[in-house]
This record gives sequence, C-alpha cells and structure tokens, in this order.
Amino acid sequence: MYEIFEQLLQKYGVSTYRVSKETGIAQSVFSSWKSGISKPKNDKMQKIADYFGVSLEYLVTGKEKEGGETYYLNEETASIAQEIFENKELKMLFDVSRNADAEDLKALHNMALALKRKERDNNDEGC
Repeated sequence: MYEIFEQLLQKYGVSTYRVSKETGIAQSVFSSWKSGISKPKNDKMQKIADYFGVSLEYLVTGKEKEGGETYYLNEETASIAQEIFENKELKMLFDVSRNADAEDLKALHNMALALKRKERDNNDEGC
C-alpha cells in the first residue's frame, strides 16, 4: 500500500506533510507504514483514498475493479472534485461550507452572487 501512496504523492505533486495536514493523519504514522512498523488501518486508508480521489481497492492493489468502476458516479462530479482539489481557494471555500447549515449556505451563496454581479457591473463600466 505504501508504494501506491508514494506513487500518488508523486503524481499529484504533494508531500506527506501536506497529506498529513489535510487529512489529520500524523506524519509519524506515514513513517511507521513506510518502515513496516505498523500497517494502515481502514479508516486512515479511506481518508487517503478520498484525498486522492481513488478507491480503497486502488490504494491497496494499484488496480481498479473489473468493469471500470470509478470513484465518482459521473464525470461532472469527478471534474468538480478535481477542480476543488487543485484550487486552494475553492478548497478553502468548500472546507468552510462543509459543516454549515442550510441557512448559512444560502447566505454564502447570496454573497457570492452579489460579488459576481458587482464584478460584472464593474467590467461593464470599463467598456
């Protein structure tokens, strides 16, 4: 499993420090996996699989299931998740809104729309 984890680190250009910080898994845990002192528990492996957008099976075996099952149900979801993963500001916004209640999400949405309108109005004035 650790070899596949290292491949994912390289593929996405991230460090164990960053994965540790964003998943809450201590760096010492990664070191103990690498040295073979301990084996990963399923909950931590699932966090890593979710972080990289791969299945747990892929993280363990390096292969997806037969039939081409993917982690996401459709391409739009996969695209949005990848965009959030790659864009620091979108990830921060997602993290902030993840535990918000419906009323707060609606207020956040309205603020975003107001900012978008303001930007559009400023662009129209410049023409």
